[in-house]
Amino acid sequence: MSDPLREDLASIPRYVPGKAIPDAVKLSSNEVPYGPLPGVVEAITDAAENVHRYPDLGVVRLRGVLAERLGLPVERIVTGTGSVALIGHLMQAIAKPGSEVVYSWRSFEAYPIAATVAGLKSVQVPNTPDHRHDIDAMLAAVGPDTRAVVICSPNNPTGPAVTADELDRVFASVPEDVLVVVDEAYREFVTDPACPDAIERYADRPNAVVFRTFSKAWGLAGLRVGYMVARPEVADAVSRCVIPFAVNAAAQRAALAALEAEGEMRRRVALVTSERKRMAMAARELVPDVPDTQANFFWLPLGERAVAFAAHCEQRSILVRPFAGDGVRVTVGLPEENDALLEALRAFVEA
Repeated sequence: MSDPLREDLASIPRYVPGKAIPDAVKLSSNEVPYGPLPGVVEAITDAAENVHRYPDLGVVRLRGVLAERLGLPVERIVTGTGSVALIGHLMQAIAKPGSEVVYSWRSFEAYPIAATVAGLKSVQVPNTPDHRHDIDAMLAAVGPDTRAVVICSPNNPTGPAVTADELDRVFASVPEDVLVVVDEAYREFVTDPACPDAIERYADRPNAVVFRTFSKAWGLAGLRVGYMVARPEVADAVSRCVIPFAVNAAAQRAALAALEAEGEMRRRVALVTSERKRMAMAARELVPDVPDTQANFFWLPLGERAVAFAAHCEQRSILVRPFAGDGVRVTVGLPEENDALLEALRAFVEA
């Protein structure tokens, strides 16, 4: 009997989530450590009374609120189970035989998974020595079969964000039939004025696609809500790939409640960015070449020592996210958690 399964799926690297061990300090998953925003738990509780009903297929209320906040027509907004799912749906929507997608590497580990599942060829462009996107090299990698260029800004897992000058150059250089996809999952943490809000700056471009999520700054990682902004034709194509009822009723209600608590979200983000600066400066004294970061995490370029450092931290009940042979991503946690991480790093370096 012939095997009906696709042979190429065996080559897909499995997505590796951050570890979770009871009572450990969890700095491995880029979560915000302050709990749900005000009103979110109440919204989820209210939604629970109607779990015997299907959710709103069109996610009408949330898309309407987002459209009003962003000043865009609602037909340009698509919602899904986190931005990661929408990235996969976009790749399904653009995949044609022999087509390619260009992205930086190392970057978000879901990109090669989504590309392969969709049938796209990945063209991975190495980061610069300072762990940023190499924009010139990415542009040089664009060819006749390229369907999209993906920019992760800030870049997960290394932290730097792309500047307006760099993104301007991308839009000016690629043909309009090549999508410029800007993954802004960590946009709320960006403090560098040189790094633009891609929706504000590029929403009028016909080939611009921007992803955002409620998982990070908005504190809804456990409910999986994200959204995409694109021109209506692209949004419609992607929406046809989204699994029906992808955003459940509790998730939509929670996202609406979170948006009403934006002031508190901004206060918490300010705490994170303050700790981010402190941690990155302290880490840089111990590990050379720790890059500037605009996310809620920072990167330790430990190379071949990455896995050993993660094991060292786990022995101290601290969880970080190693990328074997490259480095370690550390989420910014509470001050006392961050102090414990820095102490562990100092002990590891000085051992």
